[in-house]
Amino acid sequence: MTIRQAEQKDFSDILRIYSLAREYMTAHGNPTQWGKSFPPENLIKDDIHKKHNYVVEADGGVHGVFAFIPGDDPTYARIEGAWMSDAPYGTIHRIASDGTVKGVFAAAIEFCKARISHIRIDTHADNKTMRCAIEKAGFEECGIIRVADGTPRIAYELIAEKDMR
Repeated sequence: MTIRQAEQKDFSDILRIYSLAREYMTAHGNPTQWGKSFPPENLIKDDIHKKHNYVVEADGGVHGVFAFIPGDDPTYARIEGAWMSDAPYGTIHRIASDGTVKGVFAAAIEFCKARISHIRIDTHADNKTMRCAIEKAGFEECGIIRVADGTPRIAYELIAEKDMR
């Protein structure tokens, strides 16, 4: 399994993966987190342009996608709860897999940890699959944040180097 920066040539694979992820979420009790159209195409194109989007490849194909954004995330400025650290961090957003290859989430986390040891991520309360994966990867629940439309998300943090606290 390899991870590389997404390119425009990956756009159709990325759209396919996000479509499959939305179908999976709907089928598993989480129909509202991404609805029928999130993430929108313009956001995906912007992620690619800003070099924030990454694809996970295995067996000659693209099987996963995520955005990894270093630096402060405005969505995380307010939290109902408390972050573990104010140290610089990176945020993982819009992570998805086509479900055909195991280990996409774990590979993405390791990729991000190799770049910065302090990572934040969030998900919808109904996204039990993602909550389980996040907790299994060692993230700690810190509280509730609100996304742009005001809906709540469970916020998590991972600090690989314990001396950052």
